[in-house]
Amino acid sequence: MKVIVDMMGSDHGTEATVPGVLRFIEEYPDVQVFCVGNEDELKPLEGKATIIHAEDVVPMDAGALQVLRLRNSSMNVAIATLLEEEANAIVSAGSTGGFLSATTVKLKLIPGIERAAITAPFPTAIKGKKMVVLDIGASNENTPEQLIQFAKMGSIYAEKVLDIENPNVYLLSNGAEDDKGTPEVVEANKRLREMDFPGFKGNIEGREALDGHVDVLVSGGFAGNIFLKTSEGIAKFFGNSLKKMFTKNLSTKIGYLHVRKGLKEIQDTFDYKSTGGAMLLGINTVAVKAHGNSDAYTFYSALKVAYKMAKQDVVAKIKEGFVEDGS
Repeated sequence: MKVIVDMMGSDHGTEATVPGVLRFIEEYPDVQVFCVGNEDELKPLEGKATIIHAEDVVPMDAGALQVLRLRNSSMNVAIATLLEEEANAIVSAGSTGGFLSATTVKLKLIPGIERAAITAPFPTAIKGKKMVVLDIGASNENTPEQLIQFAKMGSIYAEKVLDIENPNVYLLSNGAEDDKGTPEVVEANKRLREMDFPGFKGNIEGREALDGHVDVLVSGGFAGNIFLKTSEGIAKFFGNSLKKMFTKNLSTKIGYLHVRKGLKEIQDTFDYKSTGGAMLLGINTVAVKAHGNSDAYTFYSALKVAYKMAKQDVVAKIKEGFVEDGS
């Protein structure tokens, strides 16, 4: 297997990506890793990975045209290397918009798919149970047809990768009734009902989405990103509040000793670092967007996600799914 890594996009730069790659190489010796970035900063990887020099870095706020013009950036050189090497996957912690634009233009979309979706497994109230959420930020506006395609891609991912048989599918909305939501949500609901989409259960409100019975949560990118960031914010707020409560005085510190195991389980459940990144479903190869503020462990986790997706041939399975239903 060949994995291409953009080493320069992270907020913490190579201080995060280099140790993350080193850990990944140690754990997965069957992978040939190509590291793209400033060769002076990648010296610790000499002899362990193929180093490809690229000095420029795509700015986090770069627009689509700016990204494509930065031909010598680590992101664009990484994509070019993937094509040259016919590699299995690519990982970057750089600009989300830039990575989405560049991969869409250069690697192309899977035939039949109008727009890629950023997706990630989400924790739920059931221990060990993950929920697929898409789109969580690839687009600000989406059509009913795109929401239906997200439902198809999410179902395939849930079934083939998470091993969920006959996954339940819901549309994120401001009410459970079929006529609630934005015009595109209402229309998508109507069409999913008409086509008797497998596992489609209707609309669901955000407050109920994490209770464990949802397998695939479909949303436009704008609402999905708000759902993601709000959930992360609430988890962080809850964690900080508990920390303050248990460090208030001697009695609360003693109380903490009795519940720390349970609190650790909750913390691990909502730790985004263990996921590492989000997948760009719909792109014609495995493309993983690592968190921009990745530390070494988070970046290592993103590489692991890319490895697992490539091993399970997720792209081919999505292609098969769209061919089978005539899309």
